[in-house]
Amino acid sequence: MKNKFCYAIAISFIFINTAYAEKALTLDECKSLALQNNISIRNGSLEMESARKVKSSAFTKYFPRVSAGAFAFKMKDPVIDESVSEVNLPVYDGNPASLATASEFAYFPGMDITAVEKGKTGYASAVQPVFAGGRIFNGNRLASIGVEVSELKNKMYRDEVLLGTEEQYWQIVSLNEKMKTVLRYEELLDRLSKQVEDAYNAGISMKNDVLKVRQKKNEVELNKSKLENGMQLASMAFCQYIGVPYDPSIVFTDKVVIDDKPESIYIDSSKVIANRNEYKLLKICVEAEELKTKLKLGEYMPEIGVGVGAFYTKIDDYDWIDNKMVFASATIPVSDWWDATYSLKERKTQEKIQENNKKDKTELLLLQMEKAWTDLGDAYRQLSLSEVSRAQAEENLNVSRDSFNNGVTDISDLLEAQAVFQQAEDQLIGAKSSYRVKQIYYMQVTGRGF
Repeated sequence: MKNKFCYAIAISFIFINTAYAEKALTLDECKSLALQNNISIRNGSLEMESARKVKSSAFTKYFPRVSAGAFAFKMKDPVIDESVSEVNLPVYDGNPASLATASEFAYFPGMDITAVEKGKTGYASAVQPVFAGGRIFNGNRLASIGVEVSELKNKMYRDEVLLGTEEQYWQIVSLNEKMKTVLRYEELLDRLSKQVEDAYNAGISMKNDVLKVRQKKNEVELNKSKLENGMQLASMAFCQYIGVPYDPSIVFTDKVVIDDKPESIYIDSSKVIANRNEYKLLKICVEAEELKTKLKLGEYMPEIGVGVGAFYTKIDDYDWIDNKMVFASATIPVSDWWDATYSLKERKTQEKIQENNKKDKTELLLLQMEKAWTDLGDAYRQLSLSEVSRAQAEENLNVSRDSFNNGVTDISDLLEAQAVFQQAEDQLIGAKSSYRVKQIYYMQVTGRGF
């Protein structure tokens, strides 16, 4: 009873250690990690935030421009600095004619007059733009386009990251599957080696047969070592890509499942070109160039505004004076009209260049989709051929094994059949992984995401 209890405890520890030793990651989990940690995605989010701030800034141009200020001065010499001498002033009785023959006088002792020696003033004004040649409206539209561009770029970053995640994930899964075939092949060789050595010890086989098996085992050991190094490097690169620390205990659990033909996901490229983020970006770039032309035209248009203002002034030791005003202003850039014709023609040229770029790159996008479809078809045909080759290689291996056991063929034929089978199995694994990646890529370039 005690032994059974200890045995149960030991088995429990084995399962617990196994659970903690391995860290399983599915494809969906890897995609989520990549989107969270990839630098391009992070920078794309920052670009969107920056574009939104620019848009908010442009919107403020619709509101009045408010300004305020203050000014103080102290003169070296007063602006008014005069002296009035003492004098007897005639007393005025209301009749101007009597001033010349006045008989009464008032004594004025004289005085020094200084004024405007120091002062301070404060002011505030608000100007509401009424007409600015469309620059405010078009500037806001251009800022909105900037937000759209940043959002589209972020979606493109996201697609690139997800595609890269798929490619690297299936590469590692493919390497893991190839390792399994190598291990099975190694087990086969171990059994065959024991069989041949027993036959040699019994005197019914030659030493050469033993050496041939050993040589093949050395080749398999070398290939296994190369494969292990490749798996480690691929896993390290993938962990860096999805933003997690490398851990040799991480296992990738998804398997490549091929359950549909290319025709099931085919779509007419001309019908989905508008769904491509790249195509949307091309259209926006054309619109942006048109807005830049309108903004340039607005620079040569009058600018009209209305406003209100108030100011407070104190000169020397007098009391504060305050006043208010309403005003209207108009600015006409007369001298700029000289270069307006040439500048606007240059902007029209830039519009044409952008239109040509849109047409050219749209055609390239269509070619890209057609090539992706062709590559998908080639990958499926390669997969079908690999399945046939694997089945034939397996049948050939079975025949060679039976023939060897019956003494009809020698060890070289059996070793060759085993090598051909392993190669066919590796090719099938690679073909499945390649077809899966080509599927995902075709879905992406036809604007259907993942």
